[in-house]
Amino acid sequence: MVHIPIFRDMIRAIRACKTAAEERGVVRKECAAIRASINENDQDYRHRNMAKLMFIHMLGYPTHFGQMECLKLIASPGFPEKRIGYLGLMLLLDERQEVLMLVTNSLKQDLNHTNQYIVGLALCALGNICSAEMARDLAPEVERLLQFRDPNIRKKAALCSIRIIRKVPDLAENFINPATSLLREKHHGVLITGVQLCTDLCKTSTEALEHIRKKCTDGLVRTLRDLANSPYSPEYDIAGITDPFLHIRLLKLLRVLGEGDVDASDSMNDILAQVATKTESNKVAGNAILYECVQTIMSIEDNGGLRVLAINILGRFLSNRDNNIRYVALNMLMKAVTADAQAVQRHRVTILECVKDLDASIRKRALELVYVLVNETNVKPLVKELVDYLEVSDLDFRGDLTTKICSIVAKFSPEKIWYIDQMLKVLSEAGNFVNDEVWYALIVVISNASELHGYTVRALYRVFQTSAEQETLVRVTVWCIGEYGDMLVNNVGMLDIEDPITVTESDAVDVVEIAIKRHASDLTTKAMALVALLKLSSRFPSCSKRIEEIIVQLKGNLELELQQRAIEFNSVIAKHQNIRSTLVERMPVLDEATFIGRRAGSLPGATSTATAPSLNLSNGVAKPAAPLVDLLDLSSDDVPVPSSSGSDFLHDLLGVDMSPASQQSGTVQASKSGTDVLLDLLSIGSPSTQGSSSAVDILSSNISNKASISPLDDLSPLSLSSNATSNAGPMMDLLGGISSSPPAENNGPIYPSVTAFESSSLRLTFSFTKQPGNPQTTSIQATFMNLSSNTYTDFVFQAAVPKFLQLHLDPASGNTLPAAGNGSITQTLKVTNSQHGKKSLVMRIRIAYKVNGKDTLEEGQISNFPRDL
Repeated sequence: MVHIPIFRDMIRAIRACKTAAEERGVVRKECAAIRASINENDQDYRHRNMAKLMFIHMLGYPTHFGQMECLKLIASPGFPEKRIGYLGLMLLLDERQEVLMLVTNSLKQDLNHTNQYIVGLALCALGNICSAEMARDLAPEVERLLQFRDPNIRKKAALCSIRIIRKVPDLAENFINPATSLLREKHHGVLITGVQLCTDLCKTSTEALEHIRKKCTDGLVRTLRDLANSPYSPEYDIAGITDPFLHIRLLKLLRVLGEGDVDASDSMNDILAQVATKTESNKVAGNAILYECVQTIMSIEDNGGLRVLAINILGRFLSNRDNNIRYVALNMLMKAVTADAQAVQRHRVTILECVKDLDASIRKRALELVYVLVNETNVKPLVKELVDYLEVSDLDFRGDLTTKICSIVAKFSPEKIWYIDQMLKVLSEAGNFVNDEVWYALIVVISNASELHGYTVRALYRVFQTSAEQETLVRVTVWCIGEYGDMLVNNVGMLDIEDPITVTESDAVDVVEIAIKRHASDLTTKAMALVALLKLSSRFPSCSKRIEEIIVQLKGNLELELQQRAIEFNSVIAKHQNIRSTLVERMPVLDEATFIGRRAGSLPGATSTATAPSLNLSNGVAKPAAPLVDLLDLSSDDVPVPSSSGSDFLHDLLGVDMSPASQQSGTVQASKSGTDVLLDLLSIGSPSTQGSSSAVDILSSNISNKASISPLDDLSPLSLSSNATSNAGPMMDLLGGISSSPPAENNGPIYPSVTAFESSSLRLTFSFTKQPGNPQTTSIQATFMNLSSNTYTDFVFQAAVPKFLQLHLDPASGNTLPAAGNGSITQTLKVTNSQHGKKSLVMRIRIAYKVNGKDTLEEGQISNFPRDL
């Protein structure tokens, strides 16, 4: 006993250290003394030295030099030495240490020792650090100890068996019978370990699962019933509940047995209903049992009544004051929605209250659950609640909330006017948190709702008066005023639900001027406002002079984009009034399917893809059927240059090829449509001459400097109407008889069609044409033929080409491919080969479609193109 204070003195010395260096000095001194004692082989102080080493190890210092001392203590005959030895073994070593192999024989001897306390020490050590090799060597001894007379040994043997079957699953079958015998134990300590052992056996071995399911399910149900109905027992009572830990273990085992088996599930329905109804929920122990019971009910085979009961329990959890209980309830309800959405819907009000909770994690989880619960019948009240909360929500949560509201409105809107109203509310409250895609889509919907143009522009004007600080709201407002400003002033298309409003032409111009001069407005907003002013200069002649003054002020702007627009727009207003009204007519209706497809093709790093199919739903808002999958091999060297950009909208209006290659060359080729006069006006499509400088000054915008302008905004830089092409005759007169050259005939070479791709279910054929004088560009018509007896739906074609090729895909002729060759889908591809004559065309393709609702994907590489393409 005289040496015990030495250990205490070491602890006091270490705790008294004021710096890490001082502590290291004390530890080094003690370790040196321990090494000296080890070298002297002093058996009297060995166990005390080991106690010191364990303390030093817990401080984080290396103690590997003392590992052999553990083995020597374990080999000692006395219980005190063995106890400190096994404790050191579990603390200083793990299963990866090679020295552990030396202790296997000692463990085997101690497992067969006559002293049950030494047997318990060996079982504890084996259960903590057992390796696969030790498990194979010592499994028979552990299996024998499962039948030991002392319950504490049986309990430790069961825990040790769990470690063994996890390390060596092949040994599981040896423990099936001993484990099932433990389920009949009356001692709760042995019973709970036996239940856990059976649970692990079921997860490890299918044979064990079937055996226990067949032989033990009824007995486990009886055990749980007896436990639930047992009278007060002070030995196991926790908060008025008898042994909640055993309750939970039994429920977990029943869950494993009931999964996928109808008979086993039926046999446990009654006891699960009893536990769910009789367990008190005002204590933590009761809530733990109820939660486990709910998980078991949701996992076993279908029983509608029980599942409703379980979901009602989760609904009660949502009213609990404990945040942890509410969070796990929300997690479980997310899983329960797929099983019984109607039962979860009954707790919609409580879930909505959780969206307003002070705890951020509960708010986010509840919002995700609300998003899943929304459908066509409840979308209006749910969105109203969310929008009302949006006004008072925290800034850090407003982004997530805004995104979910916009997604819900876009997905379930019953009518366009409701969609527009809700989006305006969101933009007015949280416009700065809205993604660009949201207001792009809003403008597309507004463009398609011709009967609501007047209503929308008036609603935006009202909202702008109070929410001018919301950036996206300002953008949508100036775009609508630019397009429909005359409707705003003349109160065109008034609805019964509207209040009369008086807006003058000057008031409309004021809104756009505020957007331009507002300090917080970014480049995109100011650029859109400039386009709106150009359009208003034609529609509001009385304000033309004021608009010109506003535009002139921006001719010296430091932003090159604004400067260029201001100079060109001022030139249109000052010198070309005779064609201004034609140039700035209203935008044509934007096709949503084309817009979504081209926007997907304009993403950074994307290759050209076929246009995504859209669904025309009953609410009148077209929506994409599914997002396009990521393109092929983005990390490889043959990623093609994106062939689509925001300028495709200008291409639609002018018939101009705005591909990157044409931008780099400084010229843009005219299409075969009747837009040649307008192209001459823009000095696009033909080499500029010395006398064409005035034409070059006019409207050369957006051939370059596209940075910082969003894809949708590219429809606004010039916002030219397609009607400009139909009025080519009058424009020729206005421009002094400038005429265009007649279109050239297509006398290019003829190439044979090739079967580019063929499988057992699909054939793809390519036909080729070239324009004379442009050998680098090849027009390919792809024809898809269905060879199977099933109709293909949601048909999407994607292609990728190497860097020396540029690819542009036009929209496909449809997205449904009839069966057995009774129809086909065609799609046009344009490929420009920058290495024409040196390298041949090569292409990788991906074709996605659905057969009877199941997604199918086919891929291939095409290299059998004619050599001179």
